[in-house]
Amino acid sequence: MGRFKDKALQRDEQRSRPATLADLARAGIGVFCWCNRCGHNAEAATAMLISQLGPDYPVPEIGTRMRCSACASKDIATRPAWPSRDQVIARHS
Repeated sequence: MGRFKDKALQRDEQRSRPATLADLARAGIGVFCWCNRCGHNAEAATAMLISQLGPDYPVPEIGTRMRCSACASKDIATRPAWPSRDQVIARHS
């Protein structure tokens, strides 16, 4: 296969893979965690997660290793905590 095609395939593969903890650490971004059961949410520190799971751990799979601190559910969704304006956050008392 030619070099041009190899590079194009590598770029496509890079775009289609999920973000890893190492990607977020390089960007200085945390992991946003959301409980699908009660709506509780929090941002986890990337450095802490890297020390526990390793730098190549995919961000979408982190939720399978978490438990909600509010209701103890294991139904947690995770994504990069991209900065945004007017972010909607549920508040629980």
